[in-house]
Amino acid sequence: MDFGGNLWLIVIAAIVVLIVAWLLLRPRQRIQLGDSTPLRPHMSNPRPEAEGRGLAGEAAAATSDVAGEIIKAPVHQALAGGEARDEFTRIKGVGPKFADALHALGYNRFEQLSRLTPEELDRLDGQLGPFRGRLQRDRVIEQADYLARGDTDGFESRFGKL
Repeated sequence: MDFGGNLWLIVIAAIVVLIVAWLLLRPRQRIQLGDSTPLRPHMSNPRPEAEGRGLAGEAAAATSDVAGEIIKAPVHQALAGGEARDEFTRIKGVGPKFADALHALGYNRFEQLSRLTPEELDRLDGQLGPFRGRLQRDRVIEQADYLARGDTDGFESRFGKL
């Protein structure tokens, strides 16, 4: 076995391994934005979740859309543009601006509000800005549950006349 002839191959292989390791393991540049950094349009307003349910909800909505097309069933309401919206101002404590804030975050139906989990409720509450805390204080979720079910008698007995 000729060690001198293989030495060049070993050195070249070691150099290649070192270069690949350096490319894969080198420290990445981390950028920290300060408070005075101007925000670009794609940074200032994150796209609201269309369904209000995160990635799993988006996947479920897409699946129901495709399945609905296959079996010719209207399984999903139209979203952007011609979307049906419930009148959130029927809820006690929700005015036009608060309703617009909920619509801007992708919530358009009483049913969407009534099905919020505690984690989603906290996330939504954090996004409401000047209306923070109003969902719990005015019992908006409970009111939306009555209105989603169409139980106006139960709503009026609990919260007063509509």
